Amino acid sequence: MIYRADLHNHSCLSPCASLEMSPSAMVHRARQLKIDILGLTDHNTARNLPVFAQCCRNSGIYPMLGLEITTREEVHVTCFFPDLEAALAFGEYIESILPDIPNVPELLGDQVYVDAQERILGSVEKALSTAASCSFEELLAEVHTRGGIFIPAHIDRGAFSATSQLGFLPDLPYDAVEVMRIPCAHETWDRTLITNSDAHYLGCMGSRSWKADLRGLSFPAIMQALRDGNAIVS
Repeated sequence: MIYRADLHNHSCLSPCASLEMSPSAMVHRARQLKIDILGLTDHNTARNLPVFAQCCRNSGIYPMLGLEITTREEVHVTCFFPDLEAALAFGEYIESILPDIPNVPELLGDQVYVDAQERILGSVEKALSTAASCSFEELLAEVHTRGGIFIPAHIDRGAFSATSQLGFLPDLPYDAVEVMRIPCAHETWDRTLITNSDAHYLGCMGSRSWKADLRGLSFPAIMQALRDGNAIVS
């Protein structure tokens, strides 16, 4: 069966995202767009994933539980985990290796996590827009050790990408590579290429997506489709 996926989206917890991006509003919008597999990838934190997973389950959408990490080199990477426990544990690890720089909402943006009714449960005190104290390669090893999926983000952008920060995409065992457009002008080492919306506003969700022919919706099936090149950019 063909499923449509958009793995890279930011909720109201990311300081650069609109407060309209509550997990419940995101899932409602995904249903309107006929997205079957929806990813949440807030910057350097996993605190909105529990309510996101709940909203997805209630709406029949498969949740990809992830984060967008900023490495020491300021490369953005999206990472996904097989279950909520693993994703939250990784989120705690990443927050622990962020610098102790307090967030200033008036300057950097709000960092709030919410419940399914959009009530604010709390906010992250550290600035999530900073870089974690781990390198690109160290992060790859850590994610794979935890059974996760590692995808360099928007590698053909002029900022916060592997090509902008490192000068090229290293030949490493990525599960896939995210690009803004295909064909991609950069060397991608024959990895599967996918496009995602990187949405920060509800109106941007689904602006880029991809499809895969899967026998069923599960984390192993999605991981295998990415690794095998069974992805069709839509």
